[in-house]
Amino acid sequence: MPFIDSKITLSVPQEKRDILKAELGKAVAILNKPESFLMVGFEDNYDLYMGGNKLEKGAYVSVSLFGNGKASAYEEMTARICQLYADELGIPTNNIYVTYHGVNDWGWNGRNF
Repeated sequence: MPFIDSKITLSVPQEKRDILKAELGKAVAILNKPESFLMVGFEDNYDLYMGGNKLEKGAYVSVSLFGNGKASAYEEMTARICQLYADELGIPTNNIYVTYHGVNDWGWNGRNF
């Protein structure tokens, strides 16, 4: 049950959201997770600051997944996310930050995994 949550400084039109959602759905296989359980969220027009400076074009992407992944998979996933957001939204890759959170207790559909 992965959840990819993005906070983006730009306004993201629906067609871009649909592209990002579809591409993240493909990319989640890098983490050995199925798209059928992927949840994706977008929060646009979000204020992000780095080093005291407001990022005009920036993104913070948080990837939560049931259990833990491998460092090599995280490395590959970060590269894919950064390239995707650069290509689709024009955000420089040095303004895209990605974190990973392994979750041991995850509930869904009235029970826990």
